[in-house]
Amino acid sequence: MRINFKLPADLTPKLYTILGEGYTKQTFIADLISGVLIGIIALPLAIAFGIASGVKPEQGLFSAIVAGIIVSLFSGSRAQVSGPTGAFIVIIYGIVQEYGYDGLAIATILAGVFLVVLGLFRFGILLRFIPYSLTIGFTSGIAIIIFSSQVNDFLGLGIQSVPADFVDKWIVYFQNFNAFNFPTMLIGVLSLTLIFVWQRFNLKIPGSLVALIAATLAVQFFNLPVDTIGTKFGSVPNSFPPPSFPNLSWSVITKMFSPAFTIAILAAIESLLSAVVADGMIGTRHRSNMELVAQGLGNIVSPIFSGIPVTGAIARTAANIKNGGKTPIVGIIHSIVLVIIILFFGSYAEMIPLPALSAILIYTAYKMGEWHSFVKTLKAPISDRVILINTFLLTVFIDLTVAIEVGLVLAALSFIKKMSDVTEARLLTESIRAAEEGSESSQITAMEIPKGVEIFEVYGTLFFGAVEQFRDTIKQLERAPKVIILQTQHLLVIDGSGLKALEDLFNQLQKEKTILLVSGLHKQPMFELIRSGLFDRIKEENFFGNLDEAMIKARSLVANR
Repeated sequence: MRINFKLPADLTPKLYTILGEGYTKQTFIADLISGVLIGIIALPLAIAFGIASGVKPEQGLFSAIVAGIIVSLFSGSRAQVSGPTGAFIVIIYGIVQEYGYDGLAIATILAGVFLVVLGLFRFGILLRFIPYSLTIGFTSGIAIIIFSSQVNDFLGLGIQSVPADFVDKWIVYFQNFNAFNFPTMLIGVLSLTLIFVWQRFNLKIPGSLVALIAATLAVQFFNLPVDTIGTKFGSVPNSFPPPSFPNLSWSVITKMFSPAFTIAILAAIESLLSAVVADGMIGTRHRSNMELVAQGLGNIVSPIFSGIPVTGAIARTAANIKNGGKTPIVGIIHSIVLVIIILFFGSYAEMIPLPALSAILIYTAYKMGEWHSFVKTLKAPISDRVILINTFLLTVFIDLTVAIEVGLVLAALSFIKKMSDVTEARLLTESIRAAEEGSESSQITAMEIPKGVEIFEVYGTLFFGAVEQFRDTIKQLERAPKVIILQTQHLLVIDGSGLKALEDLFNQLQKEKTILLVSGLHKQPMFELIRSGLFDRIKEENFFGNLDEAMIKARSLVANR
């Protein structure tokens, strides 16, 4: 079958493109096989992420189902499979503890709206400029927190209320280590060992699923005194929840803006990173803006069906490609498989032992930590090290939202500092013969610069971080010359602060009856000068393509005054 749509290229879902190209029976069979396998793989992960996030086990499953359908329908990637992931555990748990599920639902919907807006306004490319050190910092911090959150269930310490604070949590753990439950610890250790060993020999069937089945059978067969989903959370429903909207409260909505921003940033980073990984594996190119819209829609719909935040899942996406999945139909099939499991096999999920789920999450934390990258980044320039260490420590000891916000501020300040370092304004009149070989200035080294003419040159970007240096350079003149030539061949960008500085210079020169000539202006600065009206004030005849032309005009002006 063929379907043809006329949509903007970057906002066209990949599924629609594929259907337009023709969807064959052979492709469907490949998608069906992969979709069934991915659905089975997603089962333990969705349950584990739900429990670790402080909600009911089935809510993780509901999220995976909704994400699989909604995101797949609109995804900008051919192979992306979405659902709840470990990156959200920390932020979700904190919101649920303080504001309950209604607060989380509001934050998730707001995050979805943010993502849709980012996609529609083509901000997908901007997320590529988030520094790697920031991503590694909060990812490694999340890994530490996930591991810490699983110690109680992994060892069977029996602590009824584990503190949310990282330090307080470990103080309580050390106080209760001697109360560990041996059967629980044995199931946890064996499950974790099986996952690591299995991954070395069989990548098609995940070790997490094998460990889950083996641990469940062992606990049931030997009747071990180990907590299960059923004993701790009650029965798992065998039906899909009807749609319902959270109770909206303006006071809660305003408080959820900051957490929602964090959820949106996490979802954007992880989904686009997953899409890039998929591109590398299958040799395609994803549509980042459409992917953001798809993830936004998934997060808007997920809470309506009692779900939690969702994003592109790297592990499930990679498994999809390795199992032969060809199109986003895989995500829809994986959701159908999860629905069937809930409807017909929900009672078996109640038998899953909690230490086995903890082992899965500990393995997830180990995989997402990327400690080799952490160590490598510690050898990077000092600005990257500062961002990495601050983000990591704030994530672990304070709050993920604070960590990301501070990290983004530090990254922006670092960028401004680097741009300022490469921006230079200098007086060339006396030192023009010492200009760099090959620059335009060297073309006039033999010229006699007339008395009453001064030449200034601006390199880099004239923006708010470099304006003061520009002004200080201009102040080097003890008295006003007859003509000032502003050489801008190497000025690439100018912002509002730069325009204001240039306007102040022009106004001052007008008072002193000094004529301003501008040479070598590039497209972006020229556009901004025209839009601000400063181009008309300086006058078109005072703009020149190069310094030679400006010097000829300066000679003429000096001779006639």
